[in-house]
Amino acid sequence: MTVAWTPHRFTGGLLALDTANTVVLRGDPERTFDRFDDPAEIARFADAASGFRAGELGDRRLTVSSPAAIAPIVLAIRETTDRLFRGTVSNGAVATADLPDFLRACAEGLAGCRTEIGVPGRPFGDPVTPIAFEAALAVSALSLLREDTLARLRICPNCTWLFVDRSRNSCRLWCDMAVCGNRQKASRHYRRRQMAAHEVKDA
Repeated sequence: MTVAWTPHRFTGGLLALDTANTVVLRGDPERTFDRFDDPAEIARFADAASGFRAGELGDRRLTVSSPAAIAPIVLAIRETTDRLFRGTVSNGAVATADLPDFLRACAEGLAGCRTEIGVPGRPFGDPVTPIAFEAALAVSALSLLREDTLARLRICPNCTWLFVDRSRNSCRLWCDMAVCGNRQKASRHYRRRQMAAHEVKDA
């Protein structure tokens, strides 16, 4: 699969989580950055997500009418999604106090959208017709409220991204073993070597 824009790792498992993860290194004020600081990146992200999330979208393409115009809606869905479900993972339950803002943001994303969703084989409607990114994002975010999905939400201990654990035993630790998992392995290996070197030096 070839896409035109791939700086972002699509490891969340669902469009809404991939979008939440466009804020990199949340909670680290010295290193964090927002991929959507430039609204034009929303269109590039949507184009790439059409390929990376084709399975979730039922092959329906995402469109962006005007990145600047939809940016407030996209950011509202992104931030309320992250707050609600990051809290869910941390606390083991959905905080109803965070639901109104989340639902209002999703409603804004769906406003003006004329489509039908949820048909078997067509989870996001007719695959022949493109769907507005903000509408698809809202549908994806709302799908996170399913009980079976909530039980599999995780926060990566390396990059702090949200992801769905679809492993057979529901024991996946990293959002991406090839990236975050290997970084942690390399870090542990380095610390062990350093400790061994100090032990030899002190002997």
